[in-house]
Amino acid sequence: MPTYSYACIACGHRFDAVQSFTEPSLTDCPECTGRLRKEYGSIGVTFNGSGFYRTDSRAASGESTPASASSKTESSTGSTPAPAAAPASTT
Repeated sequence: MPTYSYACIACGHRFDAVQSFTEPSLTDCPECTGRLRKEYGSIGVTFNGSGFYRTDSRAASGESTPASASSKTESSTGSTPAPAAAPASTT
């Protein structure tokens, strides 16, 4: 169940209340019976890491992928990898 923060308009008393979504908001201050207002803060859920956003699956324009970056590194060093041997024919 979510926790809601309330503040009294009359006396300034602040407190938190655990309420279900279906319960009505509190209206009376427990200290002075003045009028309450619900305080809104930041949300309690954040999505961290990769895979949560639309742009995570795409490379930005102008950026190279890891495969092309490694081939650029190999060609800039002057050494090229040896070609793979062809499989033996069984005919």
